[in-house]
Formats: sequence, structure tokens, C-alpha cells
Amino acid sequence: MIRKNILLLLTAGLVLFCGFLFLLVIVVPGFARLSTATATSSIDLYSTLAAATPGADSGSAQALNPLPGGTVPTGTPPSGEPFGKIAFTCQLYRYQSSEQICIMNADGSGWVRLTSEDGFRHYYPSMAPDGNSVVYSAFREQNVYEIYEVTLDGVVTRITDRLGVLTAPEISPDGTRIVFMRWTAATDQYQIWVMNRDGSDPHQVVPGSGWDPTWSPDGTRILFASDRGGPNQLWVVDLDGSGLRQVSNLPVIRGRSDWSSLGQIVTYSGEPWNRELYLMDADGGNTHQLTPSGGNSQGPSFSPDGKWVAFTAYFDHYGDIHGCEIYIMRVDGTDVRRLTDNTYCDYQPRWGP
Repeated sequence: MIRKNILLLLTAGLVLFCGFLFLLVIVVPGFARLSTATATSSIDLYSTLAAATPGADSGSAQALNPLPGGTVPTGTPPSGEPFGKIAFTCQLYRYQSSEQICIMNADGSGWVRLTSEDGFRHYYPSMAPDGNSVVYSAFREQNVYEIYEVTLDGVVTRITDRLGVLTAPEISPDGTRIVFMRWTAATDQYQIWVMNRDGSDPHQVVPGSGWDPTWSPDGTRILFASDRGGPNQLWVVDLDGSGLRQVSNLPVIRGRSDWSSLGQIVTYSGEPWNRELYLMDADGGNTHQLTPSGGNSQGPSFSPDGKWVAFTAYFDHYGDIHGCEIYIMRVDGTDVRRLTDNTYCDYQPRWGP
């Protein structure tokens, strides 16, 4: 009799459990799809996150808060896959005067806005070598753009004080100095300057024009663009101002380049709407086009391991001034992936750990 009652109880429990599963699958939307979530591509994941926030593609206030799950994961990435974080300029309001600094994971997930002043321009971000903060340039007053540093949780520190129009800041590999471009109305010349991380001892590195500087992997030299020899080209100078030399020989160098941990240089060249990325050795040798033609590609940045390049391009929205998106690709020119997809421009990517 006891065994019979136990059997009846087990049978009833099984029926109830099956009914519960039926309700979940049929009645609760999306339950049956949970097991397929890990198959979402980086582009789809970004789109899904953006769609989860009202107004995410319109630049409305709701889109400016960190998205759900907008944190950067830690741990070892899959072999050969990109890792780290990418800081970039996000034109949320579709106006340069209101540009903001945003950050995302190397697969396009975890989008977060770091700056909060809606009515001021923030641009030219660069990740700190330790990955814990971002330096950038922002408008303060007429003919004054300051350099700021913001932590990943949004704490902002102003580093400079009315030195002029300062752009393209980048922290040295050892974390002690910042290189940047300075312009003033008095000189009317773009110049390469360096200062200590806290803003002290700002000084010009090399006489003459120069812009969009970046550090060599060992922090002893600076790569920058200049028209000092004629058409814009890339030049290298030692930190003490010696050893100045031209390293590129392309039709027209446009601006921001990068120097990888593996010793390669990536830059971009070409006329408006016909720009391409070019890869070369540190001495300018072995120069070749990296990007597929037709995307108006520009503003490259190497991944921390030097095996990937992030850049801005218009492959999916060619001819649309608001159509620039962030892409990544391997340094051999393969595996192009789009990370962002918005109705506003995302550009100036800078990769960090």
C-alpha cells in the first residue's frame, strides 16, 4: 500500500513538472531562445543592446546611460580573438559640437558613454596603458581645448589649464607622460608637445609643424604627421627632439596613425571619400594597402597584441556623413568585422587592454 502511494505521488509530480515546462515554452516569450543567445554575433549583440534602450539610435537622453551588462569582462580571451576595450568618439547628437567619449569591448558589446556634458565637444580619446582610464580633448572656451582624463566609472580630472587648443593626447607606455598636439592663435601652427602625466612641464618636442602624435612601443620616440617636407607624411623624432626623420612615402598622409607592439605602423592616406589604411614597417619599408577598397577607411589603432586594427569606415553607409562606424580587422587584411551600427557617426577608435 505504501509503495503504491509513493508511485502515485511520483507520477503526479512528473505531470506537474511537464506542465510547468509547457507553460514556460508556450506562454513566456523568449524562453525557448535562451539557449541560442551565445551564437549572437558582435554586430547583432551591439544592435540588441542598443534596441534594449529606448531612443538608442536617435541620440535621446535614454541612450546616454550605460546599457545593461555594460561592463568589460576579465579573463583570457579565446585564442586569436580580439580582446580589451576600444575608446572612441560617439556623435550621439549628430553634431561635432556635442561629441562625446564612449567605450566598448573589443567585440562591440558593453557600450558605455563616459562623458556627461551634452553641450560641449569631447574627442580624440586614447586608452591608458593599464586600461583603467581614457584621456581626451574637450572644449573649454574660445581657442581653448583642454586635456582631461576620465576613469571607467566616470571620474573626470582636468590635466591642462589654458595652454591653447590641445588635441590627440596619448599616454606613454610607462604611464608617466602625455604627448599631444598644441595650437594657439598666436603661433597658428600645429606643434608636438609633451608633458608629465599630471600636466606639469609642458614643452614642445621638435620645432616646426606636427599633429596626431603617437608613442613608439618603448616610449623613446614619437610618430606624427607633418607637412614640413612638402606633402603630409609620417615623421619620427626621439623624445629629446633629436633623430628627426621621415618614415612614410605615400600620396598624402591624413592624420592619426599608430605604432604596434610588434613594431609595425598603420596609417591612412587618400582624398576625401577615397581613403585607405596602409601598413608598413617601422622604417617605412614594406608599405601596402591594408583595407578593402571602397570603404573610405581612416583613423586606425592597433590592438594591444598588435594582431588586429580598429578603424573608422563607411562600408555599410558610403556617402552618408553620419554613416561612419567602427570596424576591426586582422593585420593581414582579413576578417573585417563591424562593431557599431547607428544613425550617428562613431569614429576615432583607440584600442586598450
